[in-house]
Amino acid sequence: MAGGNALDLGPAVRNFLDLSDAGGNAIAAMLADAQDRKAARAGWPKGKPDADAPLAGHVLGMIFEKNSTRTRVSFDIAMRQLGGSALILDSGTSQLGRGESIADTARVLSRMVDAIMIRTDDHAKAEELAHYAHVPVINGLTDRSHPCQIVADLLTMVEHGKALPGLEIAWLGDGNNVLHSILEAAALFKFNVRVGTPAGYEPESEFVEMARSAGSKVTLTNDAGEAARGADVVVTDTWVSMGQDHADAKLAAMAPFQVDTDLMALANQNAKFLHCLPAHVGEEVSEAVFEGPQSVVFDEAENRIHAQKAILLWCHGLIG
Repeated sequence: MAGGNALDLGPAVRNFLDLSDAGGNAIAAMLADAQDRKAARAGWPKGKPDADAPLAGHVLGMIFEKNSTRTRVSFDIAMRQLGGSALILDSGTSQLGRGESIADTARVLSRMVDAIMIRTDDHAKAEELAHYAHVPVINGLTDRSHPCQIVADLLTMVEHGKALPGLEIAWLGDGNNVLHSILEAAALFKFNVRVGTPAGYEPESEFVEMARSAGSKVTLTNDAGEAARGADVVVTDTWVSMGQDHADAKLAAMAPFQVDTDLMALANQNAKFLHCLPAHVGEEVSEAVFEGPQSVVFDEAENRIHAQKAILLWCHGLIG
């Protein structure tokens, strides 16, 4: 009827705001598809579409309210490799920055693009966008979680010979959004997490209990050595995120949790080091570790492309 706002939404939309939106079986299928597609592209130009171009004609709208390198480039290249395209909106040059509501933005973009990725501060914005959109919405990062990063991290672990069930992962530093998604992954894949943080910087209890209730062992400690000892994978992140205040006090509290060669020596001999980047070498990680043989951070960064492709295919119902 002319003038109406309602649309036939059809089947339920697949949003990817957290790992649990997909579940363990679907994420395992994403990892397998990502490995296959990555292998099939060996030696190809980065922008050449995959042979099947499964998202030909599809457009991804990307909303950036936070700065980005890897998320921006990896989603753009992911869509190109899947045969589609992407466009970018940021708060400085779109009406979002001039007060247009998330709800109206969602309803407009749903009529113009086939999926939406948002990278923002407040997780509630991503949830509201998903509530009003009738195309898939993907969390490219919020203050609560970073699920796309963790799919890439899981892919990197598997590529480097790590079986996920029973894996011992050490987290050093701030109990932040990346750690929250690692704990959510632990619940889905039954690996264990040793969380080493200064007092007062622990992760949200919701994510700790989620992992523990699923049978994963989560150790919370204020001793960096206890967290790292015997770990198969050691992970850290920037101590002071974009827009955070009180940096001096936080940096001082975090200093004992720098991942250096002494700390890595406590982990298993074949342990790998992960960092989602950007890194502040000399703060959360020493140069010797960051540039050392156990570091796989640039494999991890590249895998954002392949993880993003699998997530997009899942959201469009082509995986799982």
